[in-house]
Amino acid sequence: MAAINTRQLVLLLDDDNVTAQVSTCAVRSGETESDFVSFADAAAGGGRDYTLALTFVQDTAVDTVWDRVWSHAGEEVDLIIKPYGNAVASASQPHFAATAVISEPDGDLLGGEADASPTNKFTVEVEWALTGKPTKVTV
Repeated sequence: MAAINTRQLVLLLDDDNVTAQVSTCAVRSGETESDFVSFADAAAGGGRDYTLALTFVQDTAVDTVWDRVWSHAGEEVDLIIKPYGNAVASASQPHFAATAVISEPDGDLLGGEADASPTNKFTVEVEWALTGKPTKVTV
């Protein structure tokens, strides 16, 4: 069994590898905030909502993660997370597939605070709703 290394994760959005633009990629789970809970949901311990938390660089070029937020908020995007960075999913190193709804951040979208570092970049933090629990892919 191999623990997930913090340097290997690969993220695909609609089959585009955006790994070089992203510094944080996390699937989050929380209790469903709903006025209606079915008996099936209650019997299973309650409904869950899933989100994709991302931090990525501000790059206004076409087809970047930033451009997807700017130009395609409200649209769905298919994603694959490869925690081990492996090209082919396996039982011991699975991939995770989901669909997210692109949304704008509740904070900085463009620009930010000055920094004397010549290599520092402006970033954006978003949390996109997933349409369901990610699917564990093993083949």
